Amino acid sequence: MAMAAENRDPVALVTGAARRIGAAVASQLHEAGFRLVLHCHHSVDDALALCASMNSRRPGSAHVLIADLRKMEDITRLAADALALWGRMDALVNNASSFYPTPVGNIDECDWNDLIDTNLKSPLFLSQALTPALRRHKGCIVNMADVHAERPLAQHAVYCAAKAGNVMLTRSLAKDLAPDIRVNGIAPGAILWPQSEAQLSEERKQTIIGKIALARAGNPSDIARTVRFLVVDAPYITGQIIAVDGGRTLLS
Repeated sequence: MAMAAENRDPVALVTGAARRIGAAVASQLHEAGFRLVLHCHHSVDDALALCASMNSRRPGSAHVLIADLRKMEDITRLAADALALWGRMDALVNNASSFYPTPVGNIDECDWNDLIDTNLKSPLFLSQALTPALRRHKGCIVNMADVHAERPLAQHAVYCAAKAGNVMLTRSLAKDLAPDIRVNGIAPGAILWPQSEAQLSEERKQTIIGKIALARAGNPSDIARTVRFLVVDAPYITGQIIAVDGGRTLLS
């Protein structure tokens, strides 16, 4: 892919942008005037639909790239192709994540590799690959952490370990990439209930809500607006992990 001519409109890459929180984040940044590189892996149809919606409002302002973030060659290709689209990068949002229980006694290497790769390895290597481009435009990185990076979730040892590493990665990158690149993280609480094998019963959902100071689950827009704030309106914030959890960490 040939490198496109650079212009002044900022560009953001959001991983896992096809659905749920990632789609809300991408939409917020698009509304803020960014051109969007929408990464997806399996949810291609959803990503293409989101891209078409963005381009209907602002032609040529969004593009979909497909990559498996567990593979180094895909991470390298994603970074190169994202830069080739518009010739610049101003914000990287490492949102893509695997999440499912790993009860001790049943954990295998595939679980370890999947959860570590999506939650820790890919944010590191994608950030590294895009550092020169981000540095040129005093850009920023936002990593998606989790409140359970510090407060372990039962039967999720590998996921929690990966997110704990993500938090330290965020702080380390903030130190190493300053003063040119700001790096922050967001730790969501109960925003969207998990899907597939991690689904929760209604009783379990109510138990969780009972531990939230605001007594309700959040919304993807709560996370998306926080990302927008960190990217657009927080030039003097770096190395921070912002909990967007309705006060859950106050009570649990």
